[in-house]
Amino acid sequence: MERFYRLSVPIIACLVMTGCDSSASQEGIGGHRDAGSPVNQEAVAALIQKTMDNMVFVEGGSFQMGDFGPLMPNSGGRTYTADSDNKPVHEVTLDSFSISAVQVSYADYDIYTEAMGLPRINTEGIEVEYRASDVPAGVDWYQARDYCEWLGEQTGLPFSLPTEAQWEYAARSRGQFLPFATTDGYINRGTNYPSRAEILASTPSPLIGPQSIKLIPPNPLGLYQMGLNGFEWVSDWYDENYYSVSPTRNPTGPIMGTQRVQRGADFGEGNSSNLLINRRKKNPDLSYNDPRGLSSHSAYRVNTVRCAINKQTY
Repeated sequence: MERFYRLSVPIIACLVMTGCDSSASQEGIGGHRDAGSPVNQEAVAALIQKTMDNMVFVEGGSFQMGDFGPLMPNSGGRTYTADSDNKPVHEVTLDSFSISAVQVSYADYDIYTEAMGLPRINTEGIEVEYRASDVPAGVDWYQARDYCEWLGEQTGLPFSLPTEAQWEYAARSRGQFLPFATTDGYINRGTNYPSRAEILASTPSPLIGPQSIKLIPPNPLGLYQMGLNGFEWVSDWYDENYYSVSPTRNPTGPIMGTQRVQRGADFGEGNSSNLLINRRKKNPDLSYNDPRGLSSHSAYRVNTVRCAINKQTY
């Protein structure tokens, strides 16, 4: 696994030193520490270094994106799913990029919200049961985008949400014909995928849900739990028919829409839901019309993010 460690010392130093002329820490809105305090800047600097250490370089190339079932030997032309939105399988060519080996954790996101003077997320209701430092932060699309762009502001690097094509290419270890993002491309519970007991033991909740980051080994590219630990936001708008009109090189999705694409799956849906070719869609603010009138938003806890850098070297 190739990673980048080249975040320059001046960037780290600048982050740490910002606000060091303050004589004392100041409390911000809602009791949060002021973003300019030395303590907060040290936490931000440590988060940036941790983030950079976790970035995995993904060499660009071409791959067959979508339901590649018919391309497999002895498939008889059968597809993996009956879904129409992951078809037709089509060739995509991507430039090199970098993507985080891990999802953004609550510990990471708490540093961001404190630095921005924002309240901590998911501190009430059932969401709290999944709130642990090493569990993926539950966010809507706007929160996911803002976090990645904030990393870009801190580093001067082009951080963003990955595109849908980048996500699938990386999850499939540079576009190999791998159904799942495990060590060997298949799910073997208790070996390369956690048992139910292991998942339950990894969070404060007594219910199946997000598991601890790095609970299972990474895929061959060195990326952890892609498609296996909740839904992950990507940058693209959703269009059921996009694959029929997608450009070959560096597709970024439709220019407009009402819902955003997600990759991954909810918990307890069965192995087929974790197939890397699956496409999901949700309103970016997680709103939805509950026919029973019981809720107006999807659960935050199952929606998370990992960030990308759209630049080959730095």
